[in-house]
Amino acid sequence: MTRKKSLRELEQIQTNLEYSDKELKVFVADIVPKEIREKQNMTDRMVELENLVNTYGGVVIVQHIQNKMVPDYDTFIGQGRLDEIKIEMEREGANLLIIGNALKPKQIHTLNEQLREIGAKAWDRIDLILKIFERNAKSAEAKLQIELAAIKHMWPRIFGMWMELSKQWGWVGTRWKWETNTEIMKRHLRKKEDHIRKELSHYSKVREQHRQWRARKWMKTVWVVGYTNAWKSTLTNFLTSKWVLAEDKLFATLGTSVWKMFVEASYDPDTNCYIPPKEILINDTIGFIRELPPKLVDAFSSTLEDSIESDLLLHIIDSSDPKIEEKIEVVEEILEKIWASQKRLYVFNKIDELEKKVGTTGLLSLQELQEKFADFNPIFVSAYKSMNMEELQKQIIDNI
Repeated sequence: MTRKKSLRELEQIQTNLEYSDKELKVFVADIVPKEIREKQNMTDRMVELENLVNTYGGVVIVQHIQNKMVPDYDTFIGQGRLDEIKIEMEREGANLLIIGNALKPKQIHTLNEQLREIGAKAWDRIDLILKIFERNAKSAEAKLQIELAAIKHMWPRIFGMWMELSKQWGWVGTRWKWETNTEIMKRHLRKKEDHIRKELSHYSKVREQHRQWRARKWMKTVWVVGYTNAWKSTLTNFLTSKWVLAEDKLFATLGTSVWKMFVEASYDPDTNCYIPPKEILINDTIGFIRELPPKLVDAFSSTLEDSIESDLLLHIIDSSDPKIEEKIEVVEEILEKIWASQKRLYVFNKIDELEKKVGTTGLLSLQELQEKFADFNPIFVSAYKSMNMEELQKQIIDNI
């Protein structure tokens, strides 16, 4: 009976990310070390975390930022601060505490144990992103990728809690039971992970065959990439005259959508040649975000293979974002990590939104953006208002 009980509890740990459909009233908290404070605005960090909560469907009712050089080993935020948060959560009716960092297994376990007293749970930032991805995943492949990332994320938590469980259940002197149950769960998760990787390998082989077919047909491909919510899908819709989901929220698009941009036949007076019509594949995929969990990048590596081998990269940038430089840097860092080095065009989107926000603190005007990023040879467009999109199409054709 003891072994059955332990395995049931471990399965509950595996599904720790699950939550009921009741309204999520969220208390968000974070500690910001000195090096982070010097690099980025703390308020902006919390705004992004709140946007993630809203994307998932929760409501942030309290925010707390704590300046702390070193995270607490047991609770991340410190026991005294946790006691204060519990009181405030209970008073405000919050049922979920989200920490804006990646927590260690012991820290998330301790938080959940203490929050159980008030009927609440704790997630870290990666838990939240995984849940958003899980909710937005539509294709079978995307769902497998999310499941793989969740297993990799939960693995250390499951085994890091065995010692705590052994103490709670009085297993002193019966270490062999703990070791046996650990091996059972290890085999279970490894078998599950192996099965998922085999399934993803199948999708990867199919894409490789597609790439070979396109190469034989001399078909060119363009990868659309950018920080999440830069309206990449709206731009893709315009270029391809197709419909992919375009919503004003983080991670609205998950997985990969491939569509065709048709180029009409033309006459080149310089060469006195007739240029036949052709098709260009436009590849729209997941949006990036600051501190995108490495587990997610790894899980989506098979999907990103197509993108890495594309002929041209369109880096879509939200020109109406006051944090434009930071977000360009985030995208470029991720592209470097996945070895994406192909030629790219820098497309500053949403110039119509920029015009509406003239005078906003920290926001550069269109002329200032043109001067500041002149070395990028930028293209300024509005996919939503169809502004300067013909020029973008011409640039795509000229650069592949």
